[in-house]
Amino acid sequence: MAKYDEYFLMKAEEAKDYALYKLPDFGWDKATMECKEIGDGNLNYVFKVKDAKGHSVIIKQAGVALRISADMHISTDRNRIESEILILQGKLAPGFVPEIYFYDTVMCACGMEDLSDHDLMRGAMIQHRIYPKFADQISTFMANTLMGTTDIVLDHKEKKELQKKYINPELCEITEDLVYTEPYNDAKGRNNVFPPNAEFVKQELYDDESLKLEVAKLKTEFMCNAQSLIHGDLHTGSIFINEETTKVFDPEFCFYGPMGYDIGNVIANMIFAWCNGDAEIEDAGEKEVFLSWVEKTIVDVIDLTMSKMEAYYKEHVTDLMAKTPGYMEHYLATILADTAGVTGLELNRRIVGMANVKDITTIKDEKKRARAERICIMAAKVYIERRAELKDGKAFLQVMKDIAAAI
Repeated sequence: MAKYDEYFLMKAEEAKDYALYKLPDFGWDKATMECKEIGDGNLNYVFKVKDAKGHSVIIKQAGVALRISADMHISTDRNRIESEILILQGKLAPGFVPEIYFYDTVMCACGMEDLSDHDLMRGAMIQHRIYPKFADQISTFMANTLMGTTDIVLDHKEKKELQKKYINPELCEITEDLVYTEPYNDAKGRNNVFPPNAEFVKQELYDDESLKLEVAKLKTEFMCNAQSLIHGDLHTGSIFINEETTKVFDPEFCFYGPMGYDIGNVIANMIFAWCNGDAEIEDAGEKEVFLSWVEKTIVDVIDLTMSKMEAYYKEHVTDLMAKTPGYMEHYLATILADTAGVTGLELNRRIVGMANVKDITTIKDEKKRARAERICIMAAKVYIERRAELKDGKAFLQVMKDIAAAI
């Protein structure tokens, strides 16, 4: 067994030994221990270690290079950030994140709770499953973790210490490139554009200067508005879910940024789920049930998150000037506008950018996929350009419904 006192990228057999080494008190049945690499993300290596007695753990290790591109290198310190953030989020929103057993700054790895009794939400959405408790649960998670790390709630010095600790420049650069820049110009030649929509993308994204002006404003907001300790990558591929509980993981992109970034990501990924169901479900009754649930979820996530944030604000705000009459309404309105803008940004970047989503790429009929992509892009433009006009969940939903009806 290795000593694990010097970093190396583990394979499955080594991860099994590592779990035994790091968690000797689990009571492992060494003879029946087995390990499988289960990661399907873009950045990390994820191993599931289990034995015949029912013990199990997830080992997650940060590689030096991204799995989607060997030419892209980022700091392995992101594993520390992820582990510490999950511990903090577990305090702010108990029960909504996996338990962290350890994290190792040498191996850039952590051990966390195995959530095999949950589904990865993106896969579940592609199978058109319904989770009635999701909107209430994810809105509680976002309201508590986002509002709970602002400097209108925290002591200002405490907030600035957190901001300094989780500045995360390398992963922010990935977001700045892949979300806020390349979908509008293909500056580095890395975009994945569906060929039937190539001319459409050029016309609606690359050549639209007024749209790019609004994206530039939003990019500055992302880089400069150190509002809250955001998850930074809160999509359906970062959520485990079952009929009873929702568990958020993978916060390695976490840093101090605008709250709307997290909320908008959730909304955009529900729109991807809607587009997949609209294209792929053949039975009319089944389609109606799934699409209606997604639509209600979009409305509820917006409205519940904002109402819970308002309640959190009233109960926990400490900053004297933030208690000025009228300021809370202004503050929440900026969050909602940012949410709309980011909804559009996430829609665009997942359609034409470097990292596409399976909700769209698995649509089998080319014409239906082309239509789904166009719905996303045209809705995205409205979310970005009219972001200050969308005042509630119903308005968010109506944008998508109007675009879908027109295409």
